[in-house]
Amino acid sequence: MRALLASILLLLVSVPARAQGSNPPNFDALAAEATTWLQEYLRIRTDNPPGNETEGAKFLQAVLAREGIASEVFEPAPGRGNLYARLPGTGARRPMVLLHHIDVVPADSAQWRYPPFSGAVADGAVWGRGAQDTKGLGIVQLATLVALKRRGVVLSRDVILVANADEELGSSGSLWFTGQKADLLRNAEFLLNEGGENLMGRDGKAISYGLDATEKVPYWLRLTVRGEPGHGSRPTAGNAALRLSRVLGRIADWETPLVLTPPAAAYLQALATREANPTYRAWLADPAAALKDPAAVAWLTADRYQNAILRNTVTITVLRGSTNTNVIPSEALAELDVRLLPGQVPEDFLAQLRAVIRDTTVELTPISKRRAARSSPIEGPVLDAFTAAVGDMDPGALVLPKMLTGYTDSYDYRALGIDAYGIESWRTTDEISATVHGNNERVPVPEVRFGVEFYYRIVEQLAR
Repeated sequence: MRALLASILLLLVSVPARAQGSNPPNFDALAAEATTWLQEYLRIRTDNPPGNETEGAKFLQAVLAREGIASEVFEPAPGRGNLYARLPGTGARRPMVLLHHIDVVPADSAQWRYPPFSGAVADGAVWGRGAQDTKGLGIVQLATLVALKRRGVVLSRDVILVANADEELGSSGSLWFTGQKADLLRNAEFLLNEGGENLMGRDGKAISYGLDATEKVPYWLRLTVRGEPGHGSRPTAGNAALRLSRVLGRIADWETPLVLTPPAAAYLQALATREANPTYRAWLADPAAALKDPAAVAWLTADRYQNAILRNTVTITVLRGSTNTNVIPSEALAELDVRLLPGQVPEDFLAQLRAVIRDTTVELTPISKRRAARSSPIEGPVLDAFTAAVGDMDPGALVLPKMLTGYTDSYDYRALGIDAYGIESWRTTDEISATVHGNNERVPVPEVRFGVEFYYRIVEQLAR
């Protein structure tokens, strides 16, 4: 493992510039088209619920048809369409998949500077719900497929475009597609989806480019406590809300065990190459040793992302008890957003949680779909292409192998044996990132131009 991580770090630290082949696409013109497509895509309301993803799928299909690229729209339920398109190659290598989701989360227009479904171009950005998550990515993938077709690039592998419904609420689109249409993905080698993060500082300079090779597993739980109801003016020891609050206090104080996975180790060791403080650099360079040092642990876990990739996390999110202030409820419940590291066994975590709760009357019920996390290899052609594209467009920038603390539809495709990676097509700031699922979601127009070229370079290298 040390040899593998060392070889990865050598690749990550030195990102050489690489000249692209002759006759590249006109990226300025392609970005202008992509900006218009993004505006049109954002105007199609696919907020979930109800989704209405079929309309978005048909929009993508119409653009592909004008370019002579065949596609199909599959609708497992009314309005819940999934798009599938395929650009054929020679078959010398296994197919690759470009994936995004059509649905978006709801938006409160009263809180937005520009209407969330207007696709407005204003203040140097394209505004709209889904601009970042993930209609913007879908348009960059569409532009990549179109550019490959127009140029007549001889592809060594088929390039498949999939756009799924319902990622935001239940992943029913990806579950249906991978279950009912798995033959369309037969023998696919890898898949590029949302994830990663290409972070810029306020000075406009890139801080790092992230490549997600794995994700944590959602294992959401409901805690239910039943007790003796009554009038609020006469407290009882059997108050369900009181007993639940004591249990939640123990959970809130619980520090779950630290676990160093290979993706987390690779991420921390890559950070070490740019750390100026010698003590911190030593901790990052040897995270296994650092996790045995209380001072190092305190420093590492003070960062919320690093804490999340080093342990299973538990967040108390939902609380329900009485509907009236003066009524002691007969039942109280809470919901926990649990995220497990890859390789963790849910039953083992549940046993740990029960030991923390110390109350056998508390009912624990899983409320999320049971999924297994499989990490994709960090080393290989995807990392090579990603690193080369960074070297082309931002020489010397830091490339970070990352673990996504959230989850995406990649789970369902990894279950088919396809290695899935999260790659964002453009750079973003903390301010812009905060608009995802928030107000004023947008992507700066210059980043559309950056993203069109960046993503094309990655896909062409992988598929040529």
